Amino acid sequence: MDSNYDSNKEANKRTELKEMGTVEKQINHGKYEIISIIGEIEGHDNLSGSTKTTKYEHILPKLADIELSKDIKGILFLINTVGGDVEAGLAIVEMIGSLSKPTVSLVLGGSHSIGVPIAVSADYSFIVPSGTMVIHPVRTSGTVIGTRQTFDYFKKIQERITTFVCSHCQISEQDYEKLMIETGVLTKDIGTILIGREAVQAGLIREVGGIRQAMARLLSASSDKKSSK
Repeated sequence: MDSNYDSNKEANKRTELKEMGTVEKQINHGKYEIISIIGEIEGHDNLSGSTKTTKYEHILPKLADIELSKDIKGILFLINTVGGDVEAGLAIVEMIGSLSKPTVSLVLGGSHSIGVPIAVSADYSFIVPSGTMVIHPVRTSGTVIGTRQTFDYFKKIQERITTFVCSHCQISEQDYEKLMIETGVLTKDIGTILIGREAVQAGLIREVGGIRQAMARLLSASSDKKSSK
């Protein structure tokens, strides 16, 4: 009986890791969740089977489940994303930002576009020295109606992103918008690319570091929260 239960539990863990990029680890006397935000953030439309994606319909219930769990002590987000669907991304960041559990994010490779607010939505953020962040205005593909209402709609979306980012890190809205509309950095687009320490200096990310520093910070934060209760 116990053997079958353990076997099923391990099988479920392997499925979660494969399908959702999440894994639960027991460390000392607490459980910690590791969630990967990779590839493209998928919204209401399914992307091609050859595209690596993070599906918001997987992430949102997972975060709600973690919030309700008495066993999970903290969450580490491993981020390597090119961005993607803005509405889905904003749903994810609002969920992360409202969690009561300690959260730490680690930018590996890149955290571009809507990946920027995802990276700063955690309580504390790290970026590896070679990690990149790309800040640019909201873009869209396909047919767009060229009217004032369309412009106003995109402006409101951009304001939502800017407000969230600047309320969760140490950069001002003025400086963030300046990075967003820079014309001399990206070859075929407007915006800015920040590498490693540049993201820290700009006030977006808290610290340069890797998995060791990120895990140490998460364990320390969960220990502090436990002792303050």
